[in-house]
Amino acid sequence: MSDPVVYLNGEFMPLAEAKIPVLDRGFIFGDGIYEVIPVYAKRLFRLDEHLDRLDNSLGATRIPNPYPESEWKKILSQIVMESETEDQSIYLQITRGVAKRDHAFPEKIVPTVFMMSNPLIVTSEEMFNQGVAAITLDDIRWQYCNIKAITLLPNILLRQTAIDEGAQEAILIRGDEVTEGSASNIFIVIDGIIKTPPKSGRLLPGVTRDLIVELAKNNGLKWVEANLSRTELEAADEIWLTSSTKEIMPIVKLNNDVVGNGKPGSITRQMYQIFQTYKAELKCDVTD
Repeated sequence: MSDPVVYLNGEFMPLAEAKIPVLDRGFIFGDGIYEVIPVYAKRLFRLDEHLDRLDNSLGATRIPNPYPESEWKKILSQIVMESETEDQSIYLQITRGVAKRDHAFPEKIVPTVFMMSNPLIVTSEEMFNQGVAAITLDDIRWQYCNIKAITLLPNILLRQTAIDEGAQEAILIRGDEVTEGSASNIFIVIDGIIKTPPKSGRLLPGVTRDLIVELAKNNGLKWVEANLSRTELEAADEIWLTSSTKEIMPIVKLNNDVVGNGKPGSITRQMYQIFQTYKAELKCDVTD
């Protein structure tokens, strides 16, 4: 298999040739942001929403946006076409650039821009039907979780703790308030109502999360955005996680306690089918 083509600072090149200086602030400080964009049938999924979140993260970190929207769309379309894979996951990273090591911002900022495509591996129907286990952990992260920053060490440590305990994800709790997973947003179903925490600085405004809310509303499902307590989480009839790559992942065991009857619940299954239909219609729009 040939070396995949990536994009770095205005050039497309084989992955093996992509290099950055060791003084890049992304390497030295984790001073940068990222975005992950799914691609179905070579079509970038909800691109405007992803570019809006990218711009918000750049603004919050005071990194100048290196390209106008039209240029982003041109580059992203080209990286998609460079891959033979139909369904892809585009990883895009922007750092504050190269400067001497100093915590203060450099006077002249030339951001480093990198992106690559990988095959998109989503939750299979078999995995969905099986579901996964999760544990709850204290949310030890910073106060700006709405920024999609590359400084992910707390998330990594939390996720690894879950894996060490035989679970696939950590559901994070700050005080008594459930925020999100270490790499996902969270939904529960209680008394037939879908509930998810509202967007704030305590959680990432997931594009897939927002789509699930939109689909629930459009399909007549009962839903609410409201603060979610530990007690509600533990009493939930159904729990699922969402992300660009997980799509919808049912949680069937929480802290070694079975959720519901230990299988994905009826509303989780309904939402999964709604999401799959949405994807299928999207692919048909591309191929027609």
